[in-house]
Amino acid sequence: MQTPLIIAIDGPAASGKGTLARRLAANLGLRHLDTGLTYRATAHRLLQHGLPLENLSAAETAARQVDLHDLDRTTLSQHEIGEAASKIAVMPSVRRILVDKQREFASAMPGAVLDGRDIGTVVCPQAKVKLYVTAAAPVRARRRHEELLAKNGSDDFDAILADIERRDARDMARDDSPLRPAVDAYLLDTSQMDIEAAFSAAKVIINDALAAERKI
Repeated sequence: MQTPLIIAIDGPAASGKGTLARRLAANLGLRHLDTGLTYRATAHRLLQHGLPLENLSAAETAARQVDLHDLDRTTLSQHEIGEAASKIAVMPSVRRILVDKQREFASAMPGAVLDGRDIGTVVCPQAKVKLYVTAAAPVRARRRHEELLAKNGSDDFDAILADIERRDARDMARDDSPLRPAVDAYLLDTSQMDIEAAFSAAKVIINDALAAERKI
């Protein structure tokens, strides 16, 4: 019986996991889900309706209404939505609702590439291949800085670095689904890699892992 091919990609902010996940999904003929956008979409619904972010019941309702097949990356990438998402993402009941949706997305044939912070550990621990993509905080800050400059955004590198370090601390220290590599994840440090090198390295890992599984 055929099962969906699920690739789990976790890692901290600005590590390059999202770009890598999209490239891999296109190359492998799989669907892609940036799970972080599901939290942003939930927060966006609350903001649109003028509801307080700490309203648990409203956040749960908003989470149930999120359509994973209709996530507007451009809108949801706005900084204020990201800040709001970080506040509702710590609510265990909201996380459970969205994780159920993410699992349903991943389980449909032919499979999917999911990126986030708890894919290999919580959302899809059964994933055929798990990658933990990381890079040194200053490198990630430089990438985000260059990205924002290209969009006429913030040019304050120190503020961007401080924000990334705060997000790392918050993601790694939360009680529910903290950011950490799965025990069977392949570590991919992209500090010295551009996207082409990271993509090539990830493809080797995935191909080797799938080939080893076929031999079992």
